[in-house]
Amino acid sequence: MVFCRACAKEIHQTASSCPGCGATQLATDVGTTNAALSHTPITFGNVFFEVMKKYATFQGRARRKEYWLFLLVSTLISFFIGFVEGLVGAPQFLSSLFSLVVLLPGIAVAVRRLHDSNHSGWWLLVPIVNLIFMIQEGTSGANRFGADPKATI
Repeated sequence: MVFCRACAKEIHQTASSCPGCGATQLATDVGTTNAALSHTPITFGNVFFEVMKKYATFQGRARRKEYWLFLLVSTLISFFIGFVEGLVGAPQFLSSLFSLVVLLPGIAVAVRRLHDSNHSGWWLLVPIVNLIFMIQEGTSGANRFGADPKATI
């Protein structure tokens, strides 16, 4: 099952363009780039590095576990850096640099998390609603953003 990238209607896997809206499609399914190629299970120890590998990947889907563990680990690292800077009395250069480094991957994993619940990444701009979507369980099976990341594990 493949969905059009523009109008989200179901189309045939081999279609190079959508018969409904005429939008061109990718040669491969979006879900295979995110979920099927990543065989590494998400754990507390490797979630930060797994998300950082896909630091600017806004396509595909991310499980709740991946999003919330990344948020937890990056917050713990940020607190640790801030604590060490406070003890040493150094300016907040490292914590600011870490925040800049984690900004784009944090946005990317949040957009992929919204895709998992079958919502556009633009919902990230709506404060309370995006939190509700982040908490919801993802769509079982494939949706318009790709294959189910739980199904490939």
